[in-house]
Amino acid sequence: MSITKTLLTTAVSFGLTAGIAAADGHAAELTIAIVNNGHMINMQSVAEAYTEETGVILNWVALEEGVLREQVTSDTATGGGQYDIINIGMQEAPIWGAAGWIEPMNFSDDYDIDDMLPAMRNGLSHEGTLYAAPFYGESSMVMYRKDLTDAAGVTIEDNDSWDNIMAAAAAIHDPDNGLYGACLRGKPGWGDGMAFVTTMANSFGASWFDADMRPTLDTPEWNAAVSFYVELLGTYGPPGSEGNSFNEILALYNEGKCGLWIDATIAASFLTVDGVAYAQSPNAGNPVGANWLWAWAMAVPSGSPNSEAAHDFIEWATSKEYIQAVGNHPDFGWGSVPTGTRASTYQIPEFLAAAPFAEAEMAAIDSAAPEATDLKPYVGVQFAAIPEFPEVGNAVSQEIAAALSGAKSVEDALAAGQAVADSIMREAGYYE
Repeated sequence: MSITKTLLTTAVSFGLTAGIAAADGHAAELTIAIVNNGHMINMQSVAEAYTEETGVILNWVALEEGVLREQVTSDTATGGGQYDIINIGMQEAPIWGAAGWIEPMNFSDDYDIDDMLPAMRNGLSHEGTLYAAPFYGESSMVMYRKDLTDAAGVTIEDNDSWDNIMAAAAAIHDPDNGLYGACLRGKPGWGDGMAFVTTMANSFGASWFDADMRPTLDTPEWNAAVSFYVELLGTYGPPGSEGNSFNEILALYNEGKCGLWIDATIAASFLTVDGVAYAQSPNAGNPVGANWLWAWAMAVPSGSPNSEAAHDFIEWATSKEYIQAVGNHPDFGWGSVPTGTRASTYQIPEFLAAAPFAEAEMAAIDSAAPEATDLKPYVGVQFAAIPEFPEVGNAVSQEIAAALSGAKSVEDALAAGQAVADSIMREAGYYE
């Protein structure tokens, strides 16, 4: 059954009078594994009204990104049944759907699935079947302190050169006063530091694999990209950057310690400092793939005893009505709604007035290019949509972090990454 039609008839009134029952006749109880990012944490407060009106008990397990991926993958692959709803993304959803690990999404007509941005719907589907509903979607872009660049006499343009990004970072870098020119991800993990490094490598003309799916980390393009990354972040980034990912950098930025940050567009919803401007991601001559594409989505593991209640909750939490609920919530407001999922969000006057980043965000999402090309024979921008990629990406990211910290040279890190990636792909049977 669907409850989206009757839920949220106003911002605080849902219009349900009967609770949703589990199979044993008691009120359903759902355990939900979420990433500990801002929009997901906000959902816990917004969903209190859902419990009040439906009787469905919601147990939240909020985990750091890397830990979430590890635990959810292990539990879902083995049918552990620990969670009724899980946060996954574009790397996992099509693969897990094809493997039967997660259930297809089926929504009522009121859900208006055609309002979902095509990039998000396609990225979470396998052979036309949607396996996860996007809670928020994102690309990546430059978020920079225009007050600082103006004072330093430098500019940052859309799709700027990496050399100009380096020059801007150098001009605003003032470590004696706790200000760092560039804050970028460095924490190991295929979806942490490696997400940024991969998009940078794409823009330098690199790819993870060649046409035969052999790793290409030993190419000049990868060397140029990682060398530039290590120089930029090692010279103009905060100390300990090899331990920083999204949440750590968001905190630094809001403390006034970052001049520029290239990361998920969704970060713009949570920036509290003044003087921020936005630009499309830089490139080194190959703009295709210079910005990533991602959605944190909600899925139901196959065989969940609370499948019906889980699907109903997901329909509500990813609906137009949910966006209205956040926008009208006294603790959040229109600048805090989850974005990047529905076209209609970008037509809401209150949201546009509260979100100076909206135009840049949509431009980034629209320009992301996840399709396979002659350059990269796989789907994905900051990842490769193959089952082996998380293992490959995690292993290589450890090597990149070692280079960033100074423990290894770039050449040694890439050589080690090439060796481990080759071993994984050979064992998986891609080639002999």
